[in-house]
Amino acid sequence: MLASLVSIASLMLSTLLMMVGYGLMNFVVPIRSMAEGWSTFTISVIATGYTFGFTISCIITPRFVQRVGHVRVFGALISLLSIGILLCALMVDWRAWLVFRCISGFGIAGAYLIIESWLNERVTNDNRATIFSVYMITCLVGSIGGQYLVPLGDPSNTSLFILCGVIFALAMLPTALSTAKSPTPIHQAKFDLPKLYRLSPIAFVGSLLSGALSGTWSSLGGVYTQNVGMNTAEGATLLACVLAGGAVSQMPIGRISDLMDRRYVMIVCGVVGILACIIMTLFDVHAQMTLYVAGFFIGTVLYPIYALNVAHANDRAAPDEYVTISSGIMLLYGLGTVSGPLLGGAMMQVAGPSGLLWFLALAFAFYAGYAGWRIARRKPNEGRVEKTDFQSIPLPVRGSEPTVRTMQSTAD
Repeated sequence: MLASLVSIASLMLSTLLMMVGYGLMNFVVPIRSMAEGWSTFTISVIATGYTFGFTISCIITPRFVQRVGHVRVFGALISLLSIGILLCALMVDWRAWLVFRCISGFGIAGAYLIIESWLNERVTNDNRATIFSVYMITCLVGSIGGQYLVPLGDPSNTSLFILCGVIFALAMLPTALSTAKSPTPIHQAKFDLPKLYRLSPIAFVGSLLSGALSGTWSSLGGVYTQNVGMNTAEGATLLACVLAGGAVSQMPIGRISDLMDRRYVMIVCGVVGILACIIMTLFDVHAQMTLYVAGFFIGTVLYPIYALNVAHANDRAAPDEYVTISSGIMLLYGLGTVSGPLLGGAMMQVAGPSGLLWFLALAFAFYAGYAGWRIARRKPNEGRVEKTDFQSIPLPVRGSEPTVRTMQSTAD
């Protein structure tokens, strides 16, 4: 076990630094956007650039890795992250930011895909849970730490943007200087959405909704905190509570879903999400602790539902279909992250900051309602090949092959 951890130490250090920059970037960009006086809908349009780049990267990055290898592509993608945020500091125009955020989305998605592919070649069935737990904790600590860097500077000038670019640049060094052996190239993803829908309609619809939920919150959560009157430290704490909720709940929810029809767990997740969102709409900034607790419970269901979708689809897929199924889920999730911020931003434009929560509540309601409808349409074991073990998957989804390998190994 110790040898396995040592072999990924440099990769985890790069991941930690990357996630610190990611957490800072995802908070400072919407705050600066609001300082420029851009409307909520305009900010949501900018967010779609990020999610569009993210989705395209999941398709294109494996081709680059096949040609030149993981380390070179990882360095190039981290460079794109640094370039994307520094360009935002140089040219403050929402149309330009749409392009710059697309560059950032492309970089982060490809970097995630490479990291997880690398990890999957360093783990065995005996240490898989431990290694991926270390990975998830690294991502969580980095994201939260980055958000708490915001109060150290002023988003209205270039200081925080430059700091973020520097942190991204530093993230290249541990991996670039590591002597660890690079993993074998990633296989190209293949998509078959009709097959995915035939095997698991709830995974098909649920992937769109999970993308819309996580994409909307990650893009507009910082805007919400500013609109309700939180300062940067208070806003960072709320976003951290949501992340913490997701980290704490993934494994318990997954293990429970292994013991029963996963669709019942999906219904419960949807109901919890609805209630937590409604509670947040009833309180203002003066009830901060209530907002933090409600945000924590939103996170407990917002992040695990993607992994529930993957597990449910793989329950009904043969081993040679895992790549195709997981790739389709990845694509649908990406489409959800593009559409969600637009719809959520439009609701915030009409209803104010609570519009974000009402959008999330509606998405949770649709998720729970559709799962209930599918229970009525299909018996629990109908179409199931062999129930696979739940595997905790950090969001956002990174690509097909890493996820597939994880599912295959846990099912063996």
